Amino acid sequence: MTEQHGGPEGTERPLPPRPPAPPSYSGTASGETYRETQGETPGNPQTEPLANAVPAQGQPGHGNGPAGYGSSAYGSAAHGSTASGSAFHAPAGTTPAPESRAKKFGAGTLVAGMLLAGLFGGGVAVGANALLEDGNAAGQASQPQTVVVNDEDSVNSVTAAAVKASPSVVTIEVAASGSTGTGSGIILDEDGHILTNTHVVTLGGTAADPVVEVQTSDGRVLTATIVGTDPLSDLAVIKVDAADLTPAALGDSGNLNVGDTVIAIGAPLGLSGTVTDGIVSTLNRTISVQSSAAPEESESSDEPEDNGFGFRFAPPDGSSQDQSTAESSIFLNVVQTDAAINHGNSGGALVNTDGEVIGVNVAIASAASGAAGEDSGNIGVGFAVPITYAERVAEEIIDNGSATHGYLGVSVTPATASDSSSTFTVGAEVAEVVSGSPGEKAGLRKGDVVTSVNGIPVTDAQSLTAAIRMQPAGGKATIDFTRDGKTDSVDVTLGDSAKQ
Repeated sequence: MTEQHGGPEGTERPLPPRPPAPPSYSGTASGETYRETQGETPGNPQTEPLANAVPAQGQPGHGNGPAGYGSSAYGSAAHGSTASGSAFHAPAGTTPAPESRAKKFGAGTLVAGMLLAGLFGGGVAVGANALLEDGNAAGQASQPQTVVVNDEDSVNSVTAAAVKASPSVVTIEVAASGSTGTGSGIILDEDGHILTNTHVVTLGGTAADPVVEVQTSDGRVLTATIVGTDPLSDLAVIKVDAADLTPAALGDSGNLNVGDTVIAIGAPLGLSGTVTDGIVSTLNRTISVQSSAAPEESESSDEPEDNGFGFRFAPPDGSSQDQSTAESSIFLNVVQTDAAINHGNSGGALVNTDGEVIGVNVAIASAASGAAGEDSGNIGVGFAVPITYAERVAEEIIDNGSATHGYLGVSVTPATASDSSSTFTVGAEVAEVVSGSPGEKAGLRKGDVVTSVNGIPVTDAQSLTAAIRMQPAGGKATIDFTRDGKTDSVDVTLGDSAKQ
């Protein structure tokens, strides 16, 4: 091609030569994915349906068939089967996904540095074959369980956190008496201790001696033993015997702010390595969840009412379970998040943008509170046990086989604002003080309205129970209360709830 540049008419001059193309990037080739061998893997969120997923030919559609996982509409894919048939097919004509709301950063920024730090010591995985290097093909997942990074120059904070945390998150499969379920867990140390939920390893309280297996993010399948369970916090510790485990980096849930970005990692609907993101919706939320394993006694004299929006565990068997048959409830102080948490996410990790675990996913809110099978799954209201509480419980389970919880020794009812006929509550009113209890020794009296415990707001009877249970037996607590319209506080040494 030529172009005229003036001069005598008809005279043509060649175009000036184009500048040389920039040197090609010498890093990872297109199509290759990174395989993380260091860092952490957040717990597996339980179940989130794949967007635009369609059932494979011959497979029942979503919502058909029994709710239990063994006969899930998702078929064997829910269990990471190696069968060639998959329950999920990529829809034809899929349009590119919109850009993530998380901020993107170029190479050389803090997030890119985090990504590289997470990948340090790891290699490049080319396809699924890299996961089968140990030769244990029979126990491998049918797809790589790694966080894929195709463009290092456009990495957001969610990707970076997932790359760092995912190697510390495992998928847990539990089987007992013909029932099976899938949940998630968080690797705590190189000795093989893994943190999860009690309802995961007991199949919602129905299995006393289950067979527990764990699949790591690199595809290894390991037999696990139950070290101990703690129904009051719905936390449990299991143990595997394996080398080259990647312990999670634990953060400080006490430093969280409402609005912080958080990432849930787990196995919703058995889909191992699923990553979802959202924000911290609120802190110090108290929820009550019916549990077959919970003790009958409680600090509260009132049972929670069903207001049509039930809080439920995310059952490991994928069903919604009619928890109304449970004998009693547990009260949990939790982190509320809108990161998608579904059945199978239980026991998985909720992590911050530094890839640190700040919560253990435990429950979801359901818009339906009727019979089993009506649970709607994720509706943007999920809950996680704060990691500072979970870490204390896990350490006690590892050391002693069980965990302790504080005991105050008062019976309380919801306190409403004076001269108000509304149902809004402003604290926990002491209805009775047990003789000789820590509460009596601290000077609490009938009619006192407790408003906080160690800085945790108390707005009703259940939140007082949850705040006291978070403390260990023998722990110190500062209790703020009002008496005759005046505010005051006392320090109390708590008793042991298990001895009452």
